[in-house]
Amino acid sequence: MDARTGTRIGSKGRVARAVAAPFHRILDRIDRGLESGAIEAALPDGTRRLVGGHAPGPVAQITLHRWRALWRLVSGGSIGWYEAWEAGDWSSPDPVPIFDLFMRNRAALGDVARARPAARLAMRAWHRLRRNDRRGSRRNIAAHYDLGNDFYRAWLDPSLTYSSGLGEGTLEARQARKLARVLERTGARPGDRVLEIGCGWGSFAAAASAAGVGVHALTLSTEQRDQVAARNLPGVTVALTDYRDVTGTFDAIASIEMVEAVGPEYWGTYLDAIARLLRPGGRAAIQFITIADDVWPAYARGVDFIQRYVFPGGALIHEPTFRALAERAGLAWQDREAFGLDYAETLLLWRERFDAATLPPRFDPRFRRLWRYYLMYCEGGFRGGGIDVVQVTLARR
Repeated sequence: MDARTGTRIGSKGRVARAVAAPFHRILDRIDRGLESGAIEAALPDGTRRLVGGHAPGPVAQITLHRWRALWRLVSGGSIGWYEAWEAGDWSSPDPVPIFDLFMRNRAALGDVARARPAARLAMRAWHRLRRNDRRGSRRNIAAHYDLGNDFYRAWLDPSLTYSSGLGEGTLEARQARKLARVLERTGARPGDRVLEIGCGWGSFAAAASAAGVGVHALTLSTEQRDQVAARNLPGVTVALTDYRDVTGTFDAIASIEMVEAVGPEYWGTYLDAIARLLRPGGRAAIQFITIADDVWPAYARGVDFIQRYVFPGGALIHEPTFRALAERAGLAWQDREAFGLDYAETLLLWRERFDAATLPPRFDPRFRRLWRYYLMYCEGGFRGGGIDVVQVTLARR
């Protein structure tokens, strides 16, 4: 007899319950860890279950088509959860609240959604092969940014700005506001020369050029280099050059969400280069994505979905470590501003444009699903508060 429904259970029913039992124990662990918010789950056996619901918060809807989705979650962490989604083991009308909930409740959930040690070690070995030495950096950047300018043009705003906007309004207004804020932080005046480390497709260079400021723009992406050169912006030069190989002195430096491609072992090298290339009293405006202090130890030991499938060699910034390295390099840390929810909204606007875009035919449906998942995964992380985006001014002493 099923105590919940009062119906008699046959042999097949007993087998089904025995198969489901360990997966309900996983759901029990998730239930205890969801201190706020809830998941309304439809299960493979045809039943429904509310997971969490102990305090107000986001409510996610999910259908578990196969029990193995939960096994992939607890054994493979974010990588396993993506692979389960791609395999059709689970679905949701909107996965963003699921990612939000797991990030928002990360302390109470503990290691329930983190890869097991064996899987973690295997992925770390793979990740180490993607280290950002000079050759590796060029390869890693090409894997993400050389997908084709036509791909990014299909869903970014007309300026091709691929970083968080600032404030409210249209996507174009948010990006223009961000670029103006970065230029303001540099303190650059007409006639000054700014080094941009990681120039993207040239939106900051265009904004600086319009203000009479010269820019020497660096990228490791041939697609980006060609796009910036084709814009023929007054006072702007562009070079396919590693930041470690730049010489000379500049009045200011800008670097917008480039340092995530550097890797922790090279953070000190990156900051030393900024200190070396800035004139005395010069300022660098840096925008970067941080990961919360309590998440950092597990993140640093493992490899997440983005590192595995979207941005090889990448790593979010542990701000206390990064700041200490900046100050050791002789750079004063000034005027910190965090705006993570603005990034969540930027990602939502990108996803809406991505969904409406006609992508080049060389990108198959699986690739499109991967990138849509990536945009949702990031949005949920920012909404859940485990990651943030920060602007800071580094002044050379």
